[in-house]
Amino acid sequence: MSKKNKKDFLTLKDYNSKTIKCLLDIAGDVKSNPTKYSKTLEGKNIALLFDKHSTRTRLSFETGISQMGGNAIYLDANNLQLSRDETYADTAKIFSLYLDAVVIRTFSHSTVEIFAGEGSIPVINGLTDAYHPCQVLSDLFTIKEAGLMLPELKITYIGDSNNVTNSLMVGLSKLGIKLTIGSPSEYGPGQEIMKYIESIKGSNVSIVTDPIKAVEDADIIYTDVWISMGDAESDQKVKKLSGYQVSRELLSHAADEFIIMHCLPAHRGEEITAEVLDGPNSIVLKQAENRLYAQKALLVHIFGS
Repeated sequence: MSKKNKKDFLTLKDYNSKTIKCLLDIAGDVKSNPTKYSKTLEGKNIALLFDKHSTRTRLSFETGISQMGGNAIYLDANNLQLSRDETYADTAKIFSLYLDAVVIRTFSHSTVEIFAGEGSIPVINGLTDAYHPCQVLSDLFTIKEAGLMLPELKITYIGDSNNVTNSLMVGLSKLGIKLTIGSPSEYGPGQEIMKYIESIKGSNVSIVTDPIKAVEDADIIYTDVWISMGDAESDQKVKKLSGYQVSRELLSHAADEFIIMHCLPAHRGEEITAEVLDGPNSIVLKQAENRLYAQKALLVHIFGS
């Protein structure tokens, strides 16, 4: 694969609505017909370079790569020459000599951008502090699979705005689906991402600070942890967000048949109560399962054509 033609997946910004919908269709086919794709990655070596702990991202990529005939190589950055100040640019060039692609899970988004710019192999963003596109690709597939990918759908994200929020904003705006974000003003989306969302034709993102107003008539309520990985624990932040907990009381203001989504891991009793997370309206385990199929679809897109 030449550098000119390689397909990176750094954010959903670079994918138009047609490509996103195509990926969701492929995910459904991968899930229904796994043997059809059992040789898609035959002879391919794909590294998983992780600076952050992982359960779902690591398991889904390692399993998916194996199921499609490829070889996954897990790498901890602390055990590479990166820990002795070898640059990301040099590392990207070395990776390109041995590998066919790399999945990176790290802190600064600039790391995946450096790898994409300096290397000649596809780079997949497994998570950065700014974006989590693999999670949201799976979320969109989960919503579609549930038959809810409709123009009138109302999704509410509530709590601390983070990398998942940013990717939800991009993905849903690209597909023309309404998103309401309920956050305290100091924990809402940043100006840069809002400016980008405003540039998307047909985007419909509302920011509200009242948690009750945020969930009113919502079909899907989505939340995430209040303290992101790598962030310092803040009693002040937790106290400020306490009114945004997804609880039975708050959900009394949602639509009659609402669905609960959470990208996991969850802190029961903090951003969401245990009875809601484990309740009949929750599809969080389906989200986690679908990480496998969405990421296999992404690999099919990158290597299958």
